[in-house]
Amino acid sequence: MIPTAEIGLIGGSGLYALTGMDEPREVRVATPFGEPSDAIVIGGIEGRPVAFLARHGRAHRLLPSEINYRANVYALKSLGVVRILSASAVGSMRETIHPRDVVLPDQFIDRTAGRAATFFGEGVAAHVGFADPVCPETRETLLRAARAAGASAHDGGTYLCMEGPAFSTRAESRLYRSWGVDVIGMTNLTEAKLAREAEICYATLALVTDYDCWHETEDDVTVGTILEILRDNAALAGRALRETVRALRRERVACACGEALRHALITPAAAIGAEARARLGVLLDAYVPR
Repeated sequence: MIPTAEIGLIGGSGLYALTGMDEPREVRVATPFGEPSDAIVIGGIEGRPVAFLARHGRAHRLLPSEINYRANVYALKSLGVVRILSASAVGSMRETIHPRDVVLPDQFIDRTAGRAATFFGEGVAAHVGFADPVCPETRETLLRAARAAGASAHDGGTYLCMEGPAFSTRAESRLYRSWGVDVIGMTNLTEAKLAREAEICYATLALVTDYDCWHETEDDVTVGTILEILRDNAALAGRALRETVRALRRERVACACGEALRHALITPAAAIGAEARARLGVLLDAYVPR
């Protein structure tokens, strides 16, 4: 039997493992949507069962558009995860948000193209509410933990999710700044959408590495710059994630993430065929009998 976990941790660029887990062990989770990015490491933090997954794979072999987000989120859901804490590299779109700062976004703008960003379709229709895409309780706990870990942490902000893998043009960067965007990245919006459909609370620790390419006196973003700063921030991110695990309530009382599908499913249970029911598996257990 596959071990279960309560909290999922997704590490982005530069964070391919999490130290300090008790009795870590790897599991391979098969899903109806294919293989996750890598093996999932199950262990304990402060007595809480957790599951860690490297978003791009531990050898960073997956581009943002190549990540199987559906398999990643479904695998965590099947392990029993009810909250996901994400860490990822981002560029700053504001003068007041500096490299090595962290941001706890509460909004997203989607500029991706062609990604599989829903579990539904092919016989089952559902439309989840997504006006507030980040779990407020989880985000607030992560914010406090980041500050306790010594981070210069910004409370709230809008994360623009671009397709990549190339960085922005100067024209794009200036356009996004005119929209009031705070940070820019390539991954988190897709995860947040799928986490909502899976009724998993989601929050992200956005680790600022650069000023994209809009800043007149700072160098343009490069992979070398990103990795250098991420190496510096890896220990901080690990401390923040571990403290968040310790501090999170066991019951979800300040959000409705755990009931996101209750009024979102449009297709009647009787009309959901066996193939669709098998494909959606644990996502429908609370609403459609097997």
